[in-house]
Amino acid sequence: MPLQGGQIPPPEFRRRVLDLLKADRTVQQVAADLQISDQTSCNWRRQDRIDAGLESGITSSDLAELVAARRRIGCDTEQDWLYSRAVVPDMIDELITSGPARSASV
Repeated sequence: MPLQGGQIPPPEFRRRVLDLLKADRTVQQVAADLQISDQTSCNWRRQDRIDAGLESGITSSDLAELVAARRRIGCDTEQDWLYSRAVVPDMIDELITSGPARSASV
């Protein structure tokens, strides 16, 4: 199943790529067999290692929170984007340590 540019693969496809890489297949072999780029395979493997705690970086769940926070902030301009890059990580740290905000009962 070759992927077209910008197309998001189903999670099963990504899992299959990662399983093949863990089975000692090379990035080049997997990429050629599944008709994806070498870089895509490397990116997915790196993110999997980050999520497993084997490599440093932003986990998938933290990244999803960051994207959601940026959407809430509404980064329309480059200045807004730069501001969110400085402030949002601190907001995420605060959310992680204090837990989700509780809404007041009506």
